[in-house]
Amino acid sequence: MASSSLDINRFLSELHPYETLTRGQIADLTLKLNYLTFNKGENIYSQGSPLKGLYIIVQGCVNITVPTGEQVSTLRAKNSFGERGLLKDGLAATTANAIEDKTELLCLPKEQFYHLLKTHIPFQTFFARNSQHKQTTTPTTLANTPALELMTNSILSCPPETKVRNAAQIMRDKSVSSLLVLEVEKLKGIITLTDISKKIVAEGRSNETPIHQIMSKDILTLPPTSIGSDILHLMIEKNISHIPIKADEKIIGIISKTDLTRFQADTSANLVYEISKSKSISDLKKAATRIPQLLVNLVGSGNRHDSVTRLITDIGDAITRKLLKIAEDNLGPPPVPYLWLACGSQGRQEQTGISDQDNCLILDDSIQDAEHDFFDKLAKFVSDGLNECGYYYCPGDMMATNPRWRQPLSVWKGYFEKWIRTPNKEAQMLASVMFDLRPIGGATSLFENLQEEVLDKASQNSIFTAHMVSNSISHTPPLGLLRGFATLKSGEHKDHIDMKHNGVIPIVDLGRIYALQHQLKQVNTRARLIAAIDKGAISKSGGCDLLDAYDLIAETRLKHQAIQIKNGKPPDNFMRPTLLSEFERSHLRNAFVIVRTMQAAITQGQRIL
Repeated sequence: MASSSLDINRFLSELHPYETLTRGQIADLTLKLNYLTFNKGENIYSQGSPLKGLYIIVQGCVNITVPTGEQVSTLRAKNSFGERGLLKDGLAATTANAIEDKTELLCLPKEQFYHLLKTHIPFQTFFARNSQHKQTTTPTTLANTPALELMTNSILSCPPETKVRNAAQIMRDKSVSSLLVLEVEKLKGIITLTDISKKIVAEGRSNETPIHQIMSKDILTLPPTSIGSDILHLMIEKNISHIPIKADEKIIGIISKTDLTRFQADTSANLVYEISKSKSISDLKKAATRIPQLLVNLVGSGNRHDSVTRLITDIGDAITRKLLKIAEDNLGPPPVPYLWLACGSQGRQEQTGISDQDNCLILDDSIQDAEHDFFDKLAKFVSDGLNECGYYYCPGDMMATNPRWRQPLSVWKGYFEKWIRTPNKEAQMLASVMFDLRPIGGATSLFENLQEEVLDKASQNSIFTAHMVSNSISHTPPLGLLRGFATLKSGEHKDHIDMKHNGVIPIVDLGRIYALQHQLKQVNTRARLIAAIDKGAISKSGGCDLLDAYDLIAETRLKHQAIQIKNGKPPDNFMRPTLLSEFERSHLRNAFVIVRTMQAAITQGQRIL
């Protein structure tokens, strides 16, 4: 029973989501609530104990701590707690203690909590963060459709000695426009109807010509983890119409432009096409000015944050590759093979409406001293071009224009070995950036073994990983007293939350640590978290909580930027929490609590269940 001195009906009618109940429902609920009081220091519940219900603070203050004993949140009147455990297994996920005398609580019995969760949609929407309860759906587009769902599984192929006439008959009989050319199951090329038309019919050559004489060679392939937009953008950029899908050195399917006709990502695809046809930095700059509006359109269409940032990154990648090509056209062919790589948000395929440059060059070890001048000029051309297109220079000079980050492969191996062997503060910072490397343009073979070697050495050095764990918690979620948030106290962004450094970056850091500890090759943060769950690095329950938290924080950040762009302002990462609804603030606070819980666990070497 509730306290007779408290007007429960009025209290609930002013509290979301209870205000959506009818007067009769509120009156009935009042009879089922339990009124509790606690003095300073008294325990309300402990982690792992059965929960009696959902707790609502009427007066006073409650401290929430994680299993390591670290405080993650301080809650005051009108905040509720305990729902996380109720939504999982009925056991408390945290510990709650009163930190003020006469702390008054209402306890909604768990039976009533589950009943409202099942029967009342506003209540369900407010409390059900877990994916099994979510009611929202994501529109099906190329931005979220995996290659496995788009590709043709049946592989039609022929050997290199096949006559053109026979290949054409196979394509006619099977109603396909291409055949893979395989030799002992190894991909040698591809033959298409277009090849036959242009190279045989138009040139009057014999239809007995072996197809290896006219087939396209050096075929581009993509892994099954690719999404539809990756495939479409590559087709547009390289002017090809078929892409085989390769897994573990084996071709498992093929995707043609025809396969993509019912899936269209017109805006992003058109932008990539425009970039591929650009002939100058001026053309690229013009195309790049459309990126902010693209972000608004993608967010407004209900695309998930990871789909949006991947599409935005695709455009950044296309601009970078076009700049490399223009640079080579101006400077001449490179003296030795090279590879341009991105790190930071571009490396993780997580670019938003505001991005700086984080890039480097790996050069072939055969390079001579006199040949470095070519790459100095190439790096400056590309970096200046990116800056012109809105990707501003890195404040920390982590760019290929810096000779330190433009070195032969052997030097890069030495860098990583030194950072792992001597994990001082600078080494931790550099390793955090460089472990997110992703090839963009050039000889990808320069990177293949490097990634595996580095992950192997890093995972085996417990001192290095311990230092990286310590460094990873330098960015903490903005949890504080005022409505559960700690905002910036001074400067231009006073009373704002930094949704990058205190929002998504703590989760990015966690994903990187899981990748280092368990030799996960994924670079994208969400992919790292999923791989960590699959490998048992984190429990399925804890991992799913962290994924939910990441999705909410990242989507809130993107929506904030989209609103700024729509209002004619440049996007940034600083958000005033008072502009959010009580519903949004509550969920965002809970997401930050989950992140802080996982940070505390990883520093103690614990595994959240």
